[in-house]
Amino acid sequence: MARPKPETFDKKKIVAENRRARYDYAIDQVYEAGIALTGTEVKSLRFGEGSIAESYAEVSDEQVWLINSNIPEFSHGNRFNHEPKRPRKLLLHAREIAKLHGAVARQGMTLVPLSIFFNGRGRAKVELALAKGKKAPDKRAATKEREWKREQGRLLRDRG
Repeated sequence: MARPKPETFDKKKIVAENRRARYDYAIDQVYEAGIALTGTEVKSLRFGEGSIAESYAEVSDEQVWLINSNIPEFSHGNRFNHEPKRPRKLLLHAREIAKLHGAVARQGMTLVPLSIFFNGRGRAKVELALAKGKKAPDKRAATKEREWKREQGRLLRDRG
């Protein structure tokens, strides 16, 4: 019997987005991962603060870590505040972690966070992509194709 397809997840509130990732990387697969946060980190994210522009994920000791993501200190956090750029553990199934580890180790791929969001249940999640870096000619070709599609739309709209 065939395994049922997993339900597609719908993002509710996007907090931080890495828009540059889709330009710099050819995205292969996308995963939804939970993220282990402290209380003040969650409060900062709920206020819409946070950045994943220069962040990446790495697999070490059968765990996935989000490195270099910036969640600023909570303004009313007093002595219980968090460190803004600490490594944060991503929560994935063991099978997914093994698959990611194999792809990163053997195929030279990279784990890039695309966005941090709150799902329908109010849980903070990270949209994590398994991607391969694009070279300059690939970026130029993608830009050229995107502009051609835009021009096609204009031509069809003007004539139709």
